[in-house]
Amino acid sequence: MSQIAVKNKMQLGQLLLARGIVTAEQIEKALAEQKAKGHRKLLGELLVEMGYCTENQIASALAEAYGVPYAQVGPKICDAKMLDILPREFLEEHIVLPLFKVRNVLTVAVSEPTDVFLIDEIKRISGCKVQVVCATARDIRATVHTYLPAANVFVIDDIIDDEGLEDFTLIEKYTADIDNLEEIAGQSPVVKLVNYLLVNGVRENASDIHIEPDDKKLRVRYRVDGKLYERMRPPYQMHPAIVSRIKIMAKLDIAQQHPAQDGDIHILLEGRPIDLQVSVMPGSFGEKVVIKIVDPQKVLFNFESLGFTYENLRQFRKVIQSASGMILVTGPSGSGKNTTLYAALSELNSEEANICTIEDPVRCNIAGINQFQISHQDADFGFSTALRSLLRQDPNIIMVGEIRDKATANIAVQAALSGRLVLSALHTNDAPGAVKRLLELDVAPYLVGASLIAVLAQRLVRKICPNCKTEYEPSADIKRTVEKLGGEVARFYRGVGCKKCRNTGYAGRIAVHELFVPNEEIMEVINERADLRELRDKALQNGMVSLELDGIEKVKAGIVSIEEVLRTIQGSQTQ
Repeated sequence: MSQIAVKNKMQLGQLLLARGIVTAEQIEKALAEQKAKGHRKLLGELLVEMGYCTENQIASALAEAYGVPYAQVGPKICDAKMLDILPREFLEEHIVLPLFKVRNVLTVAVSEPTDVFLIDEIKRISGCKVQVVCATARDIRATVHTYLPAANVFVIDDIIDDEGLEDFTLIEKYTADIDNLEEIAGQSPVVKLVNYLLVNGVRENASDIHIEPDDKKLRVRYRVDGKLYERMRPPYQMHPAIVSRIKIMAKLDIAQQHPAQDGDIHILLEGRPIDLQVSVMPGSFGEKVVIKIVDPQKVLFNFESLGFTYENLRQFRKVIQSASGMILVTGPSGSGKNTTLYAALSELNSEEANICTIEDPVRCNIAGINQFQISHQDADFGFSTALRSLLRQDPNIIMVGEIRDKATANIAVQAALSGRLVLSALHTNDAPGAVKRLLELDVAPYLVGASLIAVLAQRLVRKICPNCKTEYEPSADIKRTVEKLGGEVARFYRGVGCKKCRNTGYAGRIAVHELFVPNEEIMEVINERADLRELRDKALQNGMVSLELDGIEKVKAGIVSIEEVLRTIQGSQTQ
């Protein structure tokens, strides 16, 4: 270990102790961890990972130790043109942010002011004198990623050499008349860029790709684990060609730019089929494209992978084996309702049963199940019309993608009462709320009570990244909230952020559930048109476990953080 590193440890530890940020025992634990596991990380990094202090406290202490200013940097105090002074790879590798230049003095934010060799290298590359300020690595990375795509020249060759593009193949071929726009869209750089966006989206486990034009700007964002992240900023001039290329692949009309259009792209990537659902809609600055990725390898339609507790899974498996009745899965958009419905159909799938679905759109094909998509072009073939026609197909089990209107709701209830098992999705905040929603859709109370055998409400919460999972002590307010909900947690965990999780602290998602199975007592309450609060209280008295408590069980297991559970569930229930 170098003398500089030793000096850094001593000074940092003494400063943190003097400020009352950490204790001597915590420093000893961090040093022991570093020695035992052979970490190359600095003491400050380990103290943050172990939850003893924050990055801001470390940066402030280092700045004081080395007599440099401390700054909370962000896009507003950074001149984007300055990022061109240093190479892109240098900025990302060394966590450096050029802020501004006055005459020949370049002010640079660094996370490690102790690294004199780095400062010398910045002087050599920039040809400027260097003034250093200290900032957190998190703030520097966030600012660099905000400006880097726009501040650097976008070179198409930088992306087309990525490994794996040779494994990308369109399954369906097409022919069309070549006009100027289509000819541009078919040129190699545009084709390779679009292929790269699709391949990279799949590899980064994105559920959606957003291509969004703004005033003289174009950005590409990926939705990963429910959150959108900016991935690239291609030149704005490429927007029409990119959109046209995607339209060609999805067999849409490239000559039409004002009506919204929907289509599908089927590709082979690394030997496996992947479906891409394309939506194009005109906006103020041009057409926005959203591509939904359906990767059969990543979508596992089995209950074990969906996060059910033992008791909820036992009860839900029991109710889906019913010969008739209606089962609803509820929650806001993006809560995984369709995945749960597909998992139920996959479990019920057999040669003896005629299983049929009506969907908008068909999100994934399941062998052995008859799946039908409603038509937006034909107003007479919506959910209600399709459901009437489907009843003549002698189905045993019916899945209706979503109950949206009075006609569909009443036909679905009648189908459930006539000896068929009906599964569907509904937009409500909790499980008992499905009863209120059906009543609002003019389904008679006695029909709701007679047909409804179960409602499963769910949310998707982000899982803690196992690579940077750290025990910590939450605030007193959060502890009081847990106690108020009736939960009990001995140890709390969260992710502090690492390269594997893109510094988010999260990796993947899991569902939390609320299973409502009406009994005779609850059916009487439904027939009396009880309000939602009374119905919910009665369900809890009869053993229903709330979404919050199911989430707290996953907090106890160290799978999710309590902040994520409260944010996801309480946030969606106030909408």
